[in-house]
Amino acid sequence: MKTLKEQTDAKVAEGRAAKPDFMKGVDDVIARAKSVEQGADAIALGEKAPTFELPNQEGKAMSLTALLEKGPVVVTFYRGSWCPYCNIQLRALQARLGDIHDLGAELIAISPQVPDDSLSKDEISQMGFQVLSDQSAKVAVEYGVAWEVPEFLLEHMRVDRGLELETVNNGNGNVLPIPATFVIDRGGNVVWRFVDVDYRIRSEPSDIIEALQKLV
Repeated sequence: MKTLKEQTDAKVAEGRAAKPDFMKGVDDVIARAKSVEQGADAIALGEKAPTFELPNQEGKAMSLTALLEKGPVVVTFYRGSWCPYCNIQLRALQARLGDIHDLGAELIAISPQVPDDSLSKDEISQMGFQVLSDQSAKVAVEYGVAWEVPEFLLEHMRVDRGLELETVNNGNGNVLPIPATFVIDRGGNVVWRFVDVDYRIRSEPSDIIEALQKLV
């Protein structure tokens, strides 16, 4: 089975072959974001994870506090079901969900996407973990992983993808989360994290599981 990195690298290579100018533009955007240390304010190891309560894909409120009463929680932020890199990552996590549950942990995925009828029927919402909606990106801000999307990428979404973030995210038209992942112990402390403003790079499920094993 291919690693998540191998899968995302293949997706990047596919994009470079199909749209080299666009991918060069993405490289430039990411380089500028890294130059100003975008994501440097993300919740650090050892810090308390901000608590939150958000609706899941069925509109039911889910709270981090309640989940932590049962065991550790893996919190991963993703951009939306429209993002191919997010789909690759979440499929990889779904494939290891049994291992995560065997270690007494829960996985939740957070995006700004609206939990409406379309979301309840998409591939991500049918996976075996909670999918929560952070429409205002308030939780992403609290975790230090909110990113104001450059106009270059917004134009690509509108023109090439026919995607209006303001509609998909119910009013939030220019802020997406950095695809970051945090492992939170039962005490609410961040014990492992992965933060990279390059949305084409994701944390390996095996690294998440290794972090959970250390808690056991």
